[in-house]
Amino acid sequence: MFDSVRVRLTLWYSLVLAFVLILLAVLTYFLYWHNMSRRTDSDLSQLAQAFVTTFRAELSDQQGLKAVEEAAREAMQEHRFRGTCFVIINDKGMVVLSSADLPNTNPSKELPSKSLVESESFRLLATTSSSGDTPRTISAAKERYRALALPLGAAGQNDTLLVLQSLHPQREMMEDIRNTFLWAIPIALLLASLGGYFLARQSLAPVAAMALQARGMGAADLQQRLVVANERDELGQLAQTFNQLLARLEASFEQQRRFMADASHELRTPVAILRGETEVTLSQPERTPEEYRETLAILRQESQRLAKIVEDLFILARADAGQFPLTLREAYLDEIASEALLRARSLALSKTIKLKSAIEPDLPILADESLLSRMLINLLDNAIKYSPTGSTVNLTCRREDGRYVLCVSDNGPGIPGELQPRLFERFFRADKARSRSEGETGGAGLGLAIARWIAEAHQGQLRLTHSNSSGSSFTASLPAKSHL
Repeated sequence: MFDSVRVRLTLWYSLVLAFVLILLAVLTYFLYWHNMSRRTDSDLSQLAQAFVTTFRAELSDQQGLKAVEEAAREAMQEHRFRGTCFVIINDKGMVVLSSADLPNTNPSKELPSKSLVESESFRLLATTSSSGDTPRTISAAKERYRALALPLGAAGQNDTLLVLQSLHPQREMMEDIRNTFLWAIPIALLLASLGGYFLARQSLAPVAAMALQARGMGAADLQQRLVVANERDELGQLAQTFNQLLARLEASFEQQRRFMADASHELRTPVAILRGETEVTLSQPERTPEEYRETLAILRQESQRLAKIVEDLFILARADAGQFPLTLREAYLDEIASEALLRARSLALSKTIKLKSAIEPDLPILADESLLSRMLINLLDNAIKYSPTGSTVNLTCRREDGRYVLCVSDNGPGIPGELQPRLFERFFRADKARSRSEGETGGAGLGLAIARWIAEAHQGQLRLTHSNSSGSSFTASLPAKSHL
């Protein structure tokens, strides 16, 4: 149940909403109670002042021993309010007169009972009250009253007026508010939870649809893409990101499939030659030494070609896995270029091709010498292989705008424009674009791919900068800084 995102979102939303509603209800309840209490105390003070004023006016018209009692009685007759009781006590704390004992002085039944007058809280109020007292709360059983004491100011007497205001209406009002919150909050939570679950379900419906689509995809069916309902929202961006990932995976799988197919094809040829030569040799028990030497030469040539292909594949596999660490050390690029030129001289002599160079001196670099040398050898070998006999291959090495520029140019037939984007793909050979001399077996189409990886591993780049019928130029750009 809780594994569903919709349920968890609804639960968290409901919990947060419940916390907010309860907090709001508690604050509202206590704020209303506080305001009601202040209003009650204010009403008590006003009633007491009004009663004292009326009492003193009536006292001025009365004479005799019971003048105070008669004046108080007249004042009580004039001040008849719902839930309010006036009590006169003497200086000994004894009740002289109470409006609750007078007939028709209070229209309400909310009057203090005898048990309240006889309660400990009432006696304490009667014996300890003094002028300027703040309102107090007295209670007995279920009765609760707010009381205020004021001196009457009768001549020769120390009588005190107690004004009692019933808290029953306030308690009923607060109970109504509390009961309203008790049923309103659960209903609000229920409606909000149902609405929240519906909204969460509607909001996450595209995610469920994407999950259903993705569940039906496999390595053999990566052409499918997720449907993007709205490209501008977060779910649309997620779908676009997933589609981009699928595109990269599709390209990677396609590259791997093509790589395996091309590798199998390239390895099959030398293996077939090795197998055929050995079977032919074994099928003829009597052969001359020259025939054996010829067969062994063929076997050596094909085994060398096979070893080179396997070595190149191993380098590319380790490079793709990020497991080909560079052995960096301080070196000079001009020396690496000169050594590569010497190593390529034997290849050039076999086709009577001239090697020319323009190498600037003193080019320090932090790099892997063996890899940079391999990159230059691959470029030179590629240029020599596809250059016509008697032509020239040029190697330049210079500093330019804070970088080192290596350029290998040939006089070959060039590469058609439609094939140039695929030139650095593995096992790609533009055989139709470049003529080969008779008897030349050619490479496996991995040299340029390895050369580009070496340049990129040194934070550089290798590009085909020029190619037409007069020849082609490959340019490598490497950082001239002392660190990578």
